[in-house]
Amino acid sequence: MRAGIAGAGSAILGTAGALYANQVAREARVEVCRDNHWGVYRRCSGGGCVVQGPGCLNYSLILPVEKGGPLRSVAAANRFIMEKHRDALQTLLDQRGQPPGRAPAAGILASPRVTVEGHTDLAMNGWKCSGNAQRRARNWLLFHGTFLLSMDLAPIERALPMPTREPSYRNHRSHREFLVNLGLPATWLRNALCGSWEANEPLAEWPLRETASLARDKYATNEWNFKF
Repeated sequence: MRAGIAGAGSAILGTAGALYANQVAREARVEVCRDNHWGVYRRCSGGGCVVQGPGCLNYSLILPVEKGGPLRSVAAANRFIMEKHRDALQTLLDQRGQPPGRAPAAGILASPRVTVEGHTDLAMNGWKCSGNAQRRARNWLLFHGTFLLSMDLAPIERALPMPTREPSYRNHRSHREFLVNLGLPATWLRNALCGSWEANEPLAEWPLRETASLARDKYATNEWNFKF
């Protein structure tokens, strides 16, 4: 199976609210975000609200959906992709561990264990280090997510209340008690993901004009971001 992986590294600034079919004011502290000039955006996939900023690695997969294949349903795709990412991250940590000269991230033990939690979370020894979501069409799906590498987690407490829904493993922990940075260089993780998906061919062309138009005329508008 071929796949394309787009990594944004830590280039995304401010706050991005992943709001779809949720009331914005219930999922994010909109006034706090406005006061701090943090943008609030709604993504096209499902899920609750997340905060993004420098120190995140973002990726996107666009995959064909084949009848009877591993992506045949929402649940099957979640399981297949998340297990693939769990194995890639676990192998990376087992082989390379923490980068030289860096202190281990808070809550990370000498032998970190990566698990799939909830529907689309990756956790490191019980702390969430990656959140993901998907959008499906008839013959393809978009699966995207974020890995926490070295992000400042303090603004999350300010920007987001406790979620209205949470996976059982969260156990009512606050954002700071629930999230953890991996403390890995973005290149290490990006290479591990590319290897896992055999995404070795560079993207020759990208529809920059169409992308800019969609970002400006749809995804940056209040009509889209505050629809619900």
